[in-house]
Amino acid sequence: MSENNRDGNRAARERLLQQRELDKAREKRRRLLIVSAAVVGVLGLAAVVGVIAAGTGGKDDASEAGPVIAPSGAEGEEQLALPAGASDAPSTLTIWEDFRCPACAVFENGFRDTIHELTDAGQLRVEYRLATLIDGRFGGSGSLRAANAAACAQDAGKFVPYHDVLYQNQPPETDDAFGNNARLVELAGKVEGLDTPAFRSCVEQGRHDSWVNKSAEVFRNGDFSGTPTVLLNGEPVFPQKGTEQISPENLKKWVTEANEGKKPGTAQPPAPAAS
Repeated sequence: MSENNRDGNRAARERLLQQRELDKAREKRRRLLIVSAAVVGVLGLAAVVGVIAAGTGGKDDASEAGPVIAPSGAEGEEQLALPAGASDAPSTLTIWEDFRCPACAVFENGFRDTIHELTDAGQLRVEYRLATLIDGRFGGSGSLRAANAAACAQDAGKFVPYHDVLYQNQPPETDDAFGNNARLVELAGKVEGLDTPAFRSCVEQGRHDSWVNKSAEVFRNGDFSGTPTVLLNGEPVFPQKGTEQISPENLKKWVTEANEGKKPGTAQPPAPAAS
């Protein structure tokens, strides 16, 4: 083989490698754009649902469901926040969600890995707060029942994995499948060690129903347009922060900027007390 042929083959291989890298970069950008577009595309629906549900009322009087019993480890004013990540992380992401809300599922399923990565690295603490807007909009009790089951999972120290399972198996918005406690217990089987007699009893008895109703009341009385409402250190970031659209990459960037010069958190919240 001549020197010219060898040089030509080498150049062809280099061009092929460069093209593959360009293709990978384009695919990564395409996935990020799809996630961001999907999140933004359902925001209008979420906002409408929030407005309508806020005016429908519904059975959300905590006194009808017994005393308010906060899940183990709940924090904040009136113990309405369920924390995840190091308690001394330099930034806090507050997420108001409804387990029946399709926009919430798009956000969670698109940003889950990024949020877990940031919490695992001690860069971010998450405060999950629960609302029940879709019950008020379409009827049924799936928002309430799923939120109570998630609070029961918090008692067992397994809120985050169960929370993720619920969003990965969310029924259509108008389908009240989460209103069936048997379905919620079935999904608990996907979280190692969660499906126990204590968890089942908590779900069936609606142990935290009044707590969920109290959380929903605080959401309705707050200055929120719908779910999900996502705040980074108190500043709204969904669907955008300033002029930048939310995406997994931008969320990482915003957290990095907010944490500049600060040490990662290391203090983990105490394990929930056995019930």
